[in-house]
Amino acid sequence: MQDYKWLNEYCLNRFGSAKALEAQLPEPKTAAQLRKIPADRYLSTMALRVFRAGLKHSLVDAKWPAFEQVFFGFDPEKVVLMGAEHLERLMQDTRIIRHLGKLKSVPRNAQLILDIVHEHKSFGAFIADWPVDDIVGLWQYLAKHGNQMGGLSAPRFLRMVGKDTFIPSGDVVAALNAQGIVDRVPSSKRDQAKVQEAFNQWQAESGRPLCQLSAMLAYTVNH
Repeated sequence: MQDYKWLNEYCLNRFGSAKALEAQLPEPKTAAQLRKIPADRYLSTMALRVFRAGLKHSLVDAKWPAFEQVFFGFDPEKVVLMGAEHLERLMQDTRIIRHLGKLKSVPRNAQLILDIVHEHKSFGAFIADWPVDDIVGLWQYLAKHGNQMGGLSAPRFLRMVGKDTFIPSGDVVAALNAQGIVDRVPSSKRDQAKVQEAFNQWQAESGRPLCQLSAMLAYTVNH
């Protein structure tokens, strides 16, 4: 695989200057900022990611105020009490996207958040304290213990809330393939570990957050 120096020079050549490159790169939230996000905002964002999966984002986003209303502002302690009959009634509400599997995921993920709050005092602290040099471990935890959080949903949820992570998007996977790191979407723990190791090396060489390295890597794929 190429080192960070090559990655940086490639991106500088593409954008023409360091200032132009920096303007294109995301900035993660600090641990303190992540800790301050209340549990209901984490649940709302998790649900938003689940509903966005496979659907046009603008369609989902336009309906989100109605989702906030029918799910009690995504208060986990209220949402977790929503039973099958309640969800069946929501299937008749034309203001929201009526997808039973996705609707069922919301109280199930509320339970995940409450379980973590019980163990770690704060869901925000749990997210903030997870080491980024094992961010794939957090993907795997959310996929295992959450509902409909597999595939790209966990990393995209983390990016949405501001936790530093890389995302194995199509361009990033193509770049990883070109670098000889993996030859497919890293869905297995073994492949995810290989990708994590590569990003850890680039981070050690550059001091950059994973989200910026992820974006830079995607820019090395020609369109």
